[in-house]
Amino acid sequence: MTYPPPSGGWHDPSAAAGPQSSPPADPTLPMAGAPIPSQATAADPYAGAASPYSAPGYPPAGGDPYAAAGYAPGAYPQPDSNPQPGGYPPPAGYPGYGYPPAPKQNGLAIAAMVVSIIGALGLCGYGLGGYIGVVGAILGHVSRKQIRERGEGGEGFATAGIIVGWIATALAVLATIAIVIFIVWVANQDPSSFDSTTY
Repeated sequence: MTYPPPSGGWHDPSAAAGPQSSPPADPTLPMAGAPIPSQATAADPYAGAASPYSAPGYPPAGGDPYAAAGYAPGAYPQPDSNPQPGGYPPPAGYPGYGYPPAPKQNGLAIAAMVVSIIGALGLCGYGLGGYIGVVGAILGHVSRKQIRERGEGGEGFATAGIIVGWIATALAVLATIAIVIFIVWVANQDPSSFDSTTY
């Protein structure tokens, strides 16, 4: 929060009573009395003189910053002109960053897994929907062959399609046998036992 100025104007409480007789002295001008020693400064910090703070082996300021240390301009050593005995070979190149890109997925492998899962879910319909698993298993075998030939990804999808497909097919065959046995058993029952009037 700010307060309005007093009616008489602002004044410096540390100053003597009354207004100042003269404006303050310029601090950059020399004062009367003993001379003030001047501060030592370099003429131009970017001139060609070597800085006492530069690291050894670096060119002086103003020189060629890309020149090799210890060599005159244009007199750079050639790569194999002065081999060092017992020296190490130059380091090999580093591999690229990150992981290599994943291989392309085989679409038939994904289809094999999806169809096999649908066949496994079809087992809920009296077990006969499991026959769709045969299609998934065959698609899985075909896709595995394509994956080996083309170097594609999706081996896990193909394997899952083969396993789930053959299991669903085997369960469908067992369900079919059970249904046939049940129908034969019901057909061979004595019909008089169904028409009983005794409670």
